This record gives sequence, structure tokens and C-alpha cells, in this order.
Amino acid sequence: MLVSFGLIIIFGLIFGFFCKKLKIPALIGMLFTGIILGPNVLNLIDSKTLNISSELRQIALIVILIKAGLSLDISDLKRIGKSAILLSFLPASFEILAYFIFARIFFKIRSVDALLMGSVLAAVSPAVVVPRMVKLIEEKRGVEKSIPQMILAGASCDDIFVLVLFSSFLSMAKGEDVSLVSLVNVPISIILGIIVGAIIGYILYIVFEFFYKKGDMIRNSTKLIIILAISFLLVAMENLLKDKIAFSSLLAVIAMSCIFKIKANYEVSSRLSEKFGKLWIFAEVLLFVLVGAEVNIFYITKLGFISIVMIFLALIIRSLGTMISISGSNLNKKEKLFTVFSYMPKATVQAAIGAVPLANGLSSGEIILSMAVLGIIITAPIGAIFIDNFNQKLLDSKTYF
Repeated sequence: MLVSFGLIIIFGLIFGFFCKKLKIPALIGMLFTGIILGPNVLNLIDSKTLNISSELRQIALIVILIKAGLSLDISDLKRIGKSAILLSFLPASFEILAYFIFARIFFKIRSVDALLMGSVLAAVSPAVVVPRMVKLIEEKRGVEKSIPQMILAGASCDDIFVLVLFSSFLSMAKGEDVSLVSLVNVPISIILGIIVGAIIGYILYIVFEFFYKKGDMIRNSTKLIIILAISFLLVAMENLLKDKIAFSSLLAVIAMSCIFKIKANYEVSSRLSEKFGKLWIFAEVLLFVLVGAEVNIFYITKLGFISIVMIFLALIIRSLGTMISISGSNLNKKEKLFTVFSYMPKATVQAAIGAVPLANGLSSGEIILSMAVLGIIITAPIGAIFIDNFNQKLLDSKTYF
């Protein structure tokens, strides 16, 4: 396992560095590293590491979500509330509809399998989008109209909506009954996640202040460890409660960090944000190399050119949903274009659930997995390259007053 971690970190950083030199996002080099080192090519990552890959990816995602919470401002979210809410479900719904229409024609699969394929591919990747939006917030780019905050908030809720639909469509494909309660769980999980996270964030502030006033100052490094540990427990709590009550742990993590930032001293929250930013350097390598290791490029050889056409058709229709979501905002054409492309990348969710239909013995499982792999390879680089290379041309760098 130690050898695997060493290879992941060293080669992930090397390929990421070369990509940066070529003006390409580092994550592309990291994804490529995972594909090459993974079980489908050189097979240099041992099975023990791959067995805990999903947990390691989740830890890495938690790091950047905490960083996101420490970068958000409640006043920003109030300004873009309507658009963020629409972004949380409308683009994904349009993309699922696209697969429902075209996948049946192109691949001759059942309607329910087409819906299942759409739900696998519809989720935007927080691992690609969130760190880039956090960086834009820190650079004060697009913040006058709260554009990165809007995209960050919408993307965080988008995954919850899509995963609930995926679970429902999977049950339908297997011939099981689907309860309407599962759809009601979407707003419940969002609201409950925010409330629980906000309460814990406030409690953390009170506890840290209590020790500070007593003269027992807790070091920022210790605070980082405590916040991380509580975030792990929140994620574990979601898994424990999933059969009883809907609860979004990832939103809870963001809300906890956001409320703590609001209540805490600015110097404390900014230093914590800086520390989590440094931790993300390691977490990013781990996350994207392990996502790459999940990608079996040989599945793509079974797909024809029509599959690429299918993905781009779905992205065009998804973009229509994104445009409708932000149509009532004060964004200009360039800012709307930036939002559309920022809302395209796929990676983490597709790597996590792409193989589930195949594992459940569905006849369409292999083609769904192949499309998930192709979706990652096409959209993650396109989205990341667009955000990194065009944000300065499309977004203003003014601050909001």
C-alpha cells in the first residue's frame, strides 16, 4: 500500500506539473496517471488501496468542501438564491431527458435504462468545479455578481438530486417498486444537511471561543484536525441514517465551515482556509489519480462514434437547462457562457456509480459504464480547460460593495 501511495503522489505530481507547463489543468495529468497506474493498464496500484479508493476520494472531497465553506459568504448566497436553486436540478433534468430521448434511438435500450444512463451522466463533478470556484472567489473574479458562489452552491445540490433519481431509476430497472417519498427526500436532505451543519459550525465557534477566553488557546492546526474529524463523522452519519432519514452530509460540511467562518475571527478563518488549501494539494492528487484508476478505457473501444455524438447532444441540451436557470439573473452573455461551461465536467460521481448497473446484472450495464467512462474523459478536461483558460476573459475582477 505504501508503494502505491508513493507512486500515486510522485507520478500524479509529475504529470500534473507537465500539464501545467502546457497550460492544461493539472487534474488531466492526474487522471492520466490513474489510468496508466490502475488495474486496467500497468496494474501498479495494489488491491488494498483500490478497495478503499471510494473512502479516500471522499476524504479528499471533504477537504475541498471545507475550503469552499470557509470561502463562502451568506450575503453572496442571498443574492443568487433563485439561480442557485434552479441550477441544482434543471440542467441535470434536461440532460437526463436528452438521454431518455436519444439513448433509446442510438443504443436501442429500454426507456428505464435510458433514464438510468442519464442519471449516471447528469451529475456535475464537485471535485472539478468546487476548487476552481474557490480559487475564483479568492482572486475576487466574478464575485461582484456572485458567479462562482452560485455555481458552487448549485453544483453541491445537483449531485444530491441526481443520486436520488439514480437510485429510483435503478430500482425501476430491476423491477422494484419506487416510492414517491424518495423524491420528497431531495429537499429534506438539503434542508436538514444545511441545518445540522450550521448548528455544528456554531457549536465549534462557541467551544473554540470558550477555550480562548480561558487562556487555553487551541492552535489552528488542531482546529483543522477537529473540523476534519467532525466532517468525517457527518459523512458517516449520513450512511448510518440513509434508511431512516434523508440527510446530505456534504452540504452539512459546507454549511458547518461557512457558519464557523461567519462567527469566527477573520484572521482565524482565513488561516484555516489557507491550511485547507495546502492540504488540498495532496488531496487533489489522491482524488484524481484514484478517479483515473477507476476508468477502464477498454470499455470505450466497444462504443462507436455515435456515443461521442450522444454525449455532446446531451451537453447541448443540458446547456439549455443551465441558460434557463440563469435567465432571470443579471449576468451578461459572457458570464452566462462561463456558467454553462463550468456546469459540464463529470468525474467523481460517474467513477463512483458508473459500474453499479453492471454490478446489478442489468443488460444495459456495460454500455452505461462505457458511457460514464467516455463522459469523464471528454467533459472533465473540457470543463477544466475552459474554466482555467477563459475565466479572465469572461469574468470581471471587481469586488462587490
